[in-house]
Amino acid sequence: MIKVGDTLPSATLQEYSEVEGEGCSIGPNAVDVTKASAGKTIALFALPGAFTPTCSAKHVPGYVQHFDDFKAAGVDEIWCVSVNDAFVMGAWARDQKTGAKVRMLADGSADFAKATGLTLDLTGRGMGVRSNRYSMLVKDGKVATLNVEGPGKFEVSDADTLLAQARG
Repeated sequence: MIKVGDTLPSATLQEYSEVEGEGCSIGPNAVDVTKASAGKTIALFALPGAFTPTCSAKHVPGYVQHFDDFKAAGVDEIWCVSVNDAFVMGAWARDQKTGAKVRMLADGSADFAKATGLTLDLTGRGMGVRSNRYSMLVKDGKVATLNVEGPGKFEVSDADTLLAQARG
């Protein structure tokens, strides 16, 4: 399992953008984790799935709400990573009104989740292998803090906890 001090795994996530701008084309765009995190401070949080109750009601809204606070604490970008395809993440971004505040990044085949060792096997519930719920502060591609939730919990990966760590 990934730990504080480790470098983020080399992986490619997918991002769906509805509007062209800053060189982005419409449709799924590859996001090279190594290149996208280089030289930046990133508040990264991951969760089991788009449109799921806790994720939609609590997890994403907290990060959207605290966007300005994260910026003030020196965070360059906020990333939400989930084992869904880019089209689902794009639809969820519209639903959650993330705009330019939170990058909704798809880990469609769970490659990033598997590489971090932070997977959650929900095969018995018909959802396959997913990402565990966690948050981390990433500085120049390295994990500075890591908050992994226990099974079925939402206590340490919330925006308030990661924001306090970013300010610390």
